[in-house]
Amino acid sequence: MDMNAAPRKNKPTRYRFLILLMVFLSIALNHGDRATFSIAGTDMVNAAGLDIVALGYLISTFTWAYVLGQYPGGWLLDRFGSKKVLVAGVFSWSFFVFLVGFSTSFDNVWVTRVMMFGFIFMMGLIEAPTLPANSRFLAAWFPARERGKASGFTTAAQYFALVVFLPLMGWFSYTYGWESVFWFMGGIGILISLIMSRVLADTPKVHPLVNDAELEYIQSGGGLTNLKASKKGNAAKGYTKKLLTSRLALGVYMGQFFFTVLSYFFLTWFPVYLVHDRGMTILKAGFVASLPALCGCAGALLGGVLSDFMLQRGYSLSAARKTPIVIGMLLAVSMVICNYVDSAWIVVAIMSLAFFGKGFGAMGWCVVSDFSPKEAIGLSGGLFNMIGNISGIFTPIIIAYIIKDTGSFNGALIFVGVCAFLNLCCYLFVAGKIQRLNFAPEPHSDTFPEEPHASHR
Repeated sequence: MDMNAAPRKNKPTRYRFLILLMVFLSIALNHGDRATFSIAGTDMVNAAGLDIVALGYLISTFTWAYVLGQYPGGWLLDRFGSKKVLVAGVFSWSFFVFLVGFSTSFDNVWVTRVMMFGFIFMMGLIEAPTLPANSRFLAAWFPARERGKASGFTTAAQYFALVVFLPLMGWFSYTYGWESVFWFMGGIGILISLIMSRVLADTPKVHPLVNDAELEYIQSGGGLTNLKASKKGNAAKGYTKKLLTSRLALGVYMGQFFFTVLSYFFLTWFPVYLVHDRGMTILKAGFVASLPALCGCAGALLGGVLSDFMLQRGYSLSAARKTPIVIGMLLAVSMVICNYVDSAWIVVAIMSLAFFGKGFGAMGWCVVSDFSPKEAIGLSGGLFNMIGNISGIFTPIIIAYIIKDTGSFNGALIFVGVCAFLNLCCYLFVAGKIQRLNFAPEPHSDTFPEEPHASHR
């Protein structure tokens, strides 16, 4: 009996959710590794004889590398497929995370600084394709009517990372020193990469545990089950210019530019804010910071549920995706109120609301999966993430100088709140109608099913 053929029969399988779990773990690792700076960063730069502004530059170094890796990372995804690139990436960047813990082992202070910045640069460079791979997996494995919830689940991974990893990292740093934070995260990442290598597949068509019923369900709902790696890649086909001159794509990319400012604040500066402005210990900050992160996780899940519910109720794709964004960003702006509050626990409550809003409105990757041309989903995701993370290059430095010059985070909260509002404006006034872009029509035999469209109410 052919064991590979057996799963193709009987009732629909649900293997797509195991793929979703693997993508979730990769994103949780990606954001958990960035959060190491918020827990171990201050002690790390002190060990290298540097100050808090240097921490801003260190985070910026990570982001520079992350941005530089987006375009080639998107091309690699379209060229070699999602599985190979993601598995190799998780293993490699986790190895460099592990090495960061040894960066101060050198006697020469300048060698220490070069190694520290060098290892962190490599972390950022190799992590670059992770989120574009998420977009590619969502497009290939999920029908449009489930893509909002799936995107919400993967978006929740970044908050899950804070909920789970921040308390652990705070405990490791407090008990064993800042180096142990990087050894712990690097080891976890290497282990997860080995598991992913056995579970992932580029599309449901090539996985023996996906039966015909599940394949038909995904394909009939607009899942790009025929998505393949291209021998030549797509960078040379002119898709970059077409994407950057599309109003829809440009509006979404610009929105992510402003949204990423929020991401970097919450990932890399929020625990520092609790210590610097609210007088908490780093151990307490690690645990307290996980509370708003829980709200962000809930917001991400509920935003995806609302989006898919609206789509199923007959609202247009644009309305279904933009509504959570508008609501979420308006809630995120509430963080500015913290400047006028003295109680640390009221601050945590307000930040929890802002965190919830950030998660609720984090529909960007879902929109990328919805509109990107099937010939260049990886490339489009790379451009989206590259443009978004350009803001991450200067955000840590701006915040560091605000703290140094004013002695508090008040100006930083205003800066982040304004960026949340500008993200909302990009989706409302620039992006226009959300629909699948089609730059290169193919012969009828190779076409993909159209995604279901719902009329406006």
